[in-house]
Amino acid sequence: MCNLYHLSPKGDIAQHFRCGLPAAYVEGTVGPYQRGAFVRPQGDGLLCELGQWGLIAPGSRSARPTSRAILTNNARLETVAERRTYAQAWARGQRCLIPAAWYQEPNWETGKNIWWRLRRADGRPWALAGLYSHWTDPATGEIVPNYTLLTRNCDGHPLLGRLHKPDPNLPPDAQDKRAVAHLEPADWEAWLLGSEAEARALVRPSPAEVFDLADARRTDALLQARAIPSPPPQQGTLI
Repeated sequence: MCNLYHLSPKGDIAQHFRCGLPAAYVEGTVGPYQRGAFVRPQGDGLLCELGQWGLIAPGSRSARPTSRAILTNNARLETVAERRTYAQAWARGQRCLIPAAWYQEPNWETGKNIWWRLRRADGRPWALAGLYSHWTDPATGEIVPNYTLLTRNCDGHPLLGRLHKPDPNLPPDAQDKRAVAHLEPADWEAWLLGSEAEARALVRPSPAEVFDLADARRTDALLQARAIPSPPPQQGTLI
């Protein structure tokens, strides 16, 4: 799952998503329940909208759960159609793209957490798969745009499978490590406007070569310097 990412610069949004920006758009890092941006269909084009990163359940009395242990900034593809918070947005096809310069995930191969900032190798912004809704505050009548990222299992991926702290009691192919989904421009229309089946098929980890491997290489160098065996590649090789 992803709990921190960096909004794309204004110029990247205009160039790659070809949509206008809200006047209040400010580039910066976004954490759960903070204000970020998502891109959704509007008419024949796309609209960039600011909102809360954390989907609000229909009928909720507040914009975020009262318990800090509850996070709704990520939604599992496997259960998105059944979970109350996400089911309505999913059924209505309220799918969106989340522009990001990078997003952060933990690597524990050295025995300590090393944060990897995952960027595209080609320098383009990520277009992450998400859901959005517009919640009306029952106390004030304010309409609050909000969104969440879709995640799916990435066990066995040669890069993403290295992230997150492994459970020593589970085999490598049953860790249920999670990854967000990156959508290429050729798939945007199908994701935003296609059928549920088409959308589900697009929520998948990208090949390792799409990623900038700088953080992976730095971690490999640390492992070699400490004489810690690098983990065997799960599928193919990274470098």
